Amino acid sequence: MSRRSQSLGTRRRADSSSTPERGLLQSVHMGKIFSDFDFSGFWKPSDYALKEYVGAPITDEAVAAVERALGYKLPASYVEFMGYQNGGIPFRTNHRTNERTTWAADHIAISGLYSVGGEKACSLLGEFGSQFWIEEWGYPPIGIYFADCPSAGHDMVCLDYRACGPAGEPQIVHVDQEWDYHIVRVAENFESFIRGLEDDSAFVLTS
Repeated sequence: MSRRSQSLGTRRRADSSSTPERGLLQSVHMGKIFSDFDFSGFWKPSDYALKEYVGAPITDEAVAAVERALGYKLPASYVEFMGYQNGGIPFRTNHRTNERTTWAADHIAISGLYSVGGEKACSLLGEFGSQFWIEEWGYPPIGIYFADCPSAGHDMVCLDYRACGPAGEPQIVHVDQEWDYHIVRVAENFESFIRGLEDDSAFVLTS
């Protein structure tokens, strides 16, 4: 098993088969799920985020390609959210949990959110996309792995479709490779997960 940090030097070629369209973006911005959300203070701009996470504006074709490749329907909230910016690194990177994980007693931390597509390494179909974690690291095939963590692969955050089926509304779970892939429920859905993210000042780290 290779560590993600050992693989970052090798990058998959960008998929240039699709061209950004405005139809999906227009419909996304008419969405109601995040109509009251403050995007101006959410994404943390950086060259690293642009290189590894932030994909091209999403299209109907890109969404359909991801769903075909992974076998799951993306939540409407995920598609709408990525319509404002397609992946990246948030300022607020922590979410509370009711169980201890290898990260902390009361919360998890993420590094970034995966873009829809396969252009960037940290995208749903990218070099370190959802299938990579299942096939190369042995993560359980319970859904779509959409957020990585500071452990460089030893824990991940997943859209969990076990209870709802591949076309339903997945819960958000944390999967801990260091603890035999122990699964901890994090949020009811993707919208709740995004709205529940907090910055470091909200927590006192404990071992």
